[in-house]
Amino acid sequence: MDSDLFSRRRAERFAQLLDEANGGRRHHVRSRSDDELTALVAVSRRLTADRPDVEVDGEFRTGLRAMLVATAEREGVAAPAKTGVRGALLPAMTGRRARARGAILVGVAAGAVALSGISAASENALPGDALYGMKRSTERAQLALASSDISRGQLFLGFARTRLDEAATVRDDRLGFSAVLDDMDADTRQGVRLLTTVAAQRSDPAALDAVDTFLGDQRRAVSGLLDRSDHADRDRTRRSLALLDAAGRRADALRESIACGLPAPAASDALGPAPTSCPGDR
Repeated sequence: MDSDLFSRRRAERFAQLLDEANGGRRHHVRSRSDDELTALVAVSRRLTADRPDVEVDGEFRTGLRAMLVATAEREGVAAPAKTGVRGALLPAMTGRRARARGAILVGVAAGAVALSGISAASENALPGDALYGMKRSTERAQLALASSDISRGQLFLGFARTRLDEAATVRDDRLGFSAVLDDMDADTRQGVRLLTTVAAQRSDPAALDAVDTFLGDQRRAVSGLLDRSDHADRDRTRRSLALLDAAGRRADALRESIACGLPAPAASDALGPAPTSCPGDR
């Protein structure tokens, strides 16, 4: 059987079951997938009835709306009916498919809003907690919804601050402490690379202001981890401080390069473009 046709039939049957569950007219038909779809309908109704008691972030609402609009346009929900013989012969089928797709979008929206409540609950989760995976998934979703490299770079630096807060609480777990700092350094590199690249491409140092602000606060906070009694933990902390120092030198060198009118550097590394010295500098 054609898998695309089978998927459409499942979607249409799912829409019928949702309609019946919400008080609509009963469709006196059954399909082999009714048991599975009925379970999904129950989940959908539960998500609608047991909405999480949290305030959904405005940025999340905006991103979700954009995602749903894009999906609706791609799937043809609410699209004008096609003219011609095919459109005239299958108006009922077109309407059912539109309702099915609409029902799926409603389910996606309900699930996303419910997950936003779980995401809010996971904000303070630490490595090893049950909700920590959700916390990291929420961060990846924020990156996917970011509108520009500047926004993504700032998000990465914000995540590096979050990893630092987590490291400060994982004081009795050497492996956990080192792993969190590894993630922190990875976020730092990603954020600095995105922002320095934007600055070099635009020949505008404005994007480096976020780097400078981050480095000032982060250096002080990371230095506070040097009081750990374990020698290996102190050495690991010094590696993170060395990365911050390298990022600061890169931002300073890029500012000088932009100021003296040099073109965007051709060479780059984990921290972004690697500028050459201005003419006359030794």
